[in-house]
Amino acid sequence: MAELSTVARPYAKAAFESARDQESFDQWSQALNLLSHVIADTDVRRLLGSPKLDNEQKVSLLADMSPNDTNDAIRRFLETLAQHHRLMALGEIAEQFEQLRAEHEKRIDVTVVSAYELNSKQKTKLAGALKKRLNREISITTQVDPALLGGVILRAGDTVIDGSVRGRLNRLSEALSA
Repeated sequence: MAELSTVARPYAKAAFESARDQESFDQWSQALNLLSHVIADTDVRRLLGSPKLDNEQKVSLLADMSPNDTNDAIRRFLETLAQHHRLMALGEIAEQFEQLRAEHEKRIDVTVVSAYELNSKQKTKLAGALKKRLNREISITTQVDPALLGGVILRAGDTVIDGSVRGRLNRLSEALSA
């Protein structure tokens, strides 16, 4: 069977395009996020995998669990997933949808790992520098790892910038041993 991310990609793209055309990103995000959490439950997965339920019943079950303002496009999307036996891919679809949305809205989530807790001034300065460099709106999440000794490690999507003292010492050690 194909890898889940490969299976989910066309569905996430279709959901994104529908949300973009309807200008309803928030509604789609909320519904997909909730549904991905719902299908993560083992009892719900067992129920959705049951041959006793037809596709219409499965869609109705999920639609009843979605937000009250779920539109017809989302329900049709669920029907398509059910017809193609892809309801279990909702978690990956939701994740890829959010990636497409972030790219469209030119925003990125950045994780900053530092040796010590950053104060608000440092976070603001770092966010400003990253916004300028990445040309995107920045949302910063911080973590503390005392093993870094000093400096920071930045993770933005696939990009990792290691400016930690530990990282510099490791690179120096590798250079000296080569």
